[in-house]
Amino acid sequence: MRIDGELGREVADRLARMTGGDPGPVVESDSGRRCVYFLVAPGSTARHSWPRTVTRLVSGPFQVSFIPVPAMRGLTWPLGWRYPPSAADRRVHTLLLRNALSEAGAFEGGAFEDGVGDGVELS
Repeated sequence: MRIDGELGREVADRLARMTGGDPGPVVESDSGRRCVYFLVAPGSTARHSWPRTVTRLVSGPFQVSFIPVPAMRGLTWPLGWRYPPSAADRRVHTLLLRNALSEAGAFEGGAFEDGVGDGVELS
């Protein structure tokens, strides 16, 4: 999942506080839209509504998404780990992500993206 700009950074930091500093793998970009990518388990965003500020990165017929992932060490500008993975199978927990979005006020205004039947989630 991708959240652009300062909202993405705020949500990532809220997740970190909620999880004792281990929110799961979160990638950030320091150029363009200053995107923040939350690496979630495949399929975990389906059947949920999401604010329009969130971009679900999915694949399906005629749809492919690419998720930039920096190297674990060394310079990979403009990408970097805001929160590196703590284990090979560790992902951001989708329900905690929704809670952090809610705390950040992202669900206010009633504009949502419906996640039902929308392809296969990439991790």
